[in-house]
Amino acid sequence: MPRKTNFTTATGKDYFRVSATIGHKSDGTPIRKQFYGKSKAEATSKKDEFLSNLENGLNLDFDEMPISKLMDIWLFNVVKIEASHNTFDRYESVFRNYVKDTPLAILKVHKIERLYLQTYYNNLSSNGFTSNQIFNLNKLLRKFFNYALDEGYILKNPCTRLVIPKGSNASEIKEVIDPYSHEEIQAILEKSDGTLRVIFQLGLATGLRRGELLGLRVGDVDLDNGTISVNQSIKSVKQFDADGNHQYITVAEAPKTKSSIRTVPIPSYLISDLHSHFANEEKKHSVLGVSFSMDNFFFTSEVCTVFDGRNVLTAWKRLQKRAGVRYRPFHNIRHSYATLLFEARVPLITISRLLGHTNTNITANTYISVMPKEKESAAEELNYLFQVPQPTKLRLIK
Repeated sequence: MPRKTNFTTATGKDYFRVSATIGHKSDGTPIRKQFYGKSKAEATSKKDEFLSNLENGLNLDFDEMPISKLMDIWLFNVVKIEASHNTFDRYESVFRNYVKDTPLAILKVHKIERLYLQTYYNNLSSNGFTSNQIFNLNKLLRKFFNYALDEGYILKNPCTRLVIPKGSNASEIKEVIDPYSHEEIQAILEKSDGTLRVIFQLGLATGLRRGELLGLRVGDVDLDNGTISVNQSIKSVKQFDADGNHQYITVAEAPKTKSSIRTVPIPSYLISDLHSHFANEEKKHSVLGVSFSMDNFFFTSEVCTVFDGRNVLTAWKRLQKRAGVRYRPFHNIRHSYATLLFEARVPLITISRLLGHTNTNITANTYISVMPKEKESAAEELNYLFQVPQPTKLRLIK
């Protein structure tokens, strides 16, 4: 018969504990396994489910597994189903780089202690890892151990109250805003053509992220009213097979935050170019015998498929070289848009909304180096008290 006792952890929390014999050692000593729950029914349910699966030939003694093995199972059977492609890719990368094939990987799940993790983090910091990298590792481990806690494999999460070592690695230095000058923008546009020219031009005119530009549908671009509705983003993500090998595929996802779902004005000078692009897309689809509707992507490849974001990055790098412009990442197009808005004295809160930031603090902290001096004063906080005017339409250099 299972034995039930009240069990109090070191944190002062009470649990119900039941145990069952799940086998015998070579000398005949019974092997006992304990199951914990917030109630007798919960603990008993976990025990019954385990014994049932054991009878069916499944090895579900996950708490005896090494961290690496159980985390791999959790990532590909739980996180991959629940999380977005971007989140799964990020977690899988952290797991592969900081857990798998490390000293942490071979430890048993139920034996991990907070002190070991703290020491592990401290050693990572001493070996040149940044505090941001260690923070992301701790974030993943905390979620993993929360899962293990919910499943009854451990009694407490060892990631609580850990201290993330402060690093001084150069990679942690805040991004420097390095916008394109008016002359550079002109040189880039003069050397570009075709669909890519329209992509770059629209990015400079609206500040949309690369994935947001490529994720636009025909129905999102309202040329009559001069607005763009941002509802999704295109991303290149890893697709894994049963053996853990992967290849990159392109998927469309909803924006990460509600604030990223927004409507952005199109400068009037660009409307004519967008009409021409729309006509070219319609003609291209017709020639290739591909249906064309409001649900089609606004930007497509030569064979009417969605643009691969990595190809856009390659083209952007080559274009800057042709234009004689010092190379900056594609995201600097967005920085240039924001800088032009600040130069036009557009209110901070309006710029924040146009960029799709969650709040104005993000905008101010990112662009403080290019903000007019009066914008840096505390008086700017008064923007929160007043209704924001309609976004100002910005005329860029054609």
